[in-house]
Amino acid sequence: MLFPLWLLGGYLLGAVPFGVVVCRALGRPDPRTTGSRNIGFTNVLRVAGKDAGLLTLLGDMGKGWVAGWGAGQVFGETWMVLAVALASVVGHLFSLFMRFRGGKGVATALGAVLGVEPVLGGILLAVWLGTAALWRYSSGAAIAAFAVFPLLALVRGDGLLVVFACVVSGLILLRHRENMRRLWHGTEPKIGKREGSGPSHAESASRA
Repeated sequence: MLFPLWLLGGYLLGAVPFGVVVCRALGRPDPRTTGSRNIGFTNVLRVAGKDAGLLTLLGDMGKGWVAGWGAGQVFGETWMVLAVALASVVGHLFSLFMRFRGGKGVATALGAVLGVEPVLGGILLAVWLGTAALWRYSSGAAIAAFAVFPLLALVRGDGLLVVFACVVSGLILLRHRENMRRLWHGTEPKIGKREGSGPSHAESASRA
């Protein structure tokens, strides 16, 4: 009985739309109706400013970490821990609180991996941050990180972790199909740049 409750809890925790919560709390534009209309870090950064973006990033990573780490403290079976971690990612992608729509799952997945496998999660985070710093494309960094995730899991040598990595990476890469198309055509906005016609909160503040 305990495991199903943890699965449900992991999903519900992942389903919390921190981007919406943060923007509402700070009185910023709703990310669901502005910019790319995504609730994740990158769009919140563009439309609501650095503080809102950082809080969203921490919230989304945190919920994945809590699910993965918490399950690891309770369950001895690897598959159970990975299932709860996966549930948090699925919750973010298909949020009950947003009519089963959601974000792209990058930060939540990074947090979940950090909670389950800190070393592997740290490597994945380094790939994401390093690629973002060099390339300045948040989507490109996410695609790069989760393209190599299954390979890193394979090196780790845990079959269940490989399955988890393939499922998580597949979901995230599917969510980035449109970003891939824009990257291919050279129309993908870089980190901090506006997407769409409306000015971001940060830009509006700088003009005031």
